[in-house]
Amino acid sequence: MTAVTPRAEVPIDAALVRALVAAQHPDLAHLEVTKLAEGWDNASWRLGPDLVVRLPRRAVAVALAANEHRWLGHLAPRLPLPVPAPVRLGVATDAYPWPWSIVPWIDGEPGDRAPVTDPDTTARRLGGLLRALHRPAPDDAPHNAVRGGPLSGRADAFTERLGGLVTGIDVDLADAVAAAFADGCEAPAWAGGPRWLHGDLHPANVLVAHGALAAVIDFGDVCGGDPATDLAAAWMLLPTAWHGAVLDAYGGADDALVRRARGWAAHFGTMLLAIGLDPGPDAKPTYEAIGRATLARVTGTAEPDAATTGG
Repeated sequence: MTAVTPRAEVPIDAALVRALVAAQHPDLAHLEVTKLAEGWDNASWRLGPDLVVRLPRRAVAVALAANEHRWLGHLAPRLPLPVPAPVRLGVATDAYPWPWSIVPWIDGEPGDRAPVTDPDTTARRLGGLLRALHRPAPDDAPHNAVRGGPLSGRADAFTERLGGLVTGIDVDLADAVAAAFADGCEAPAWAGGPRWLHGDLHPANVLVAHGALAAVIDFGDVCGGDPATDLAAAWMLLPTAWHGAVLDAYGGADDALVRRARGWAAHFGTMLLAIGLDPGPDAKPTYEAIGRATLARVTGTAEPDAATTGG
């Protein structure tokens, strides 16, 4: 099982970013370029005080970036929280082989590094965001092979990953997590037609400001499918005492949807914990606390650390 951040396939440095901006958006060439972060799929560089340059760092991420380029501008106006819809687009060059984008700078800290200390506001905002997003998706909406489909389609990956955590969690917890996943698989399937999904709504893909959910980022996995995939974020972001407030703001969540969402949270929780525990040089240790808190919420066991943290 590999959980470390994949190596970049193209070297991206400040000189490259400056050159791309100067050649394709010369009116922005005077702005300072500062490195922000490298995720699994994209490198982000701050451009002046108000903008961010996002560049795919792997070929597999190019299609994800294309999803954002095509669809996020369409979705953003109806969402109640800020999202990084592209304001400029860049094209491939001899120096850099893929399309790239410039998006707005949004204040806040990634949720894997900033605690949620205002769960009331976060619950209302999360439910309201998902209610606004989960509208019927058109026939040409992106399809994602690992998000939005039947949870049972992730059974092999879940079992393999949970088996690899035998030294990271105790046996009783592992059994309870497996039971939660199985219950999600057994719940009645989504029959409402594909809805727009973020697709990868875990704490590192949201921003927290003043202790509350403030923005959602990284829409590369945007797709149509079962809204339970996104609703799993409630278990990753908030203790269960606030899940009722999420569902009230969301509206229309029946028992089957909640069961499937809990199963997806079991799946995502094992994934985050595996990434957080990986000893490799590019691992993400902040994911460990998120994964442990998610699995505690999924199984109804005592949460580690503070009860109101996002991780």
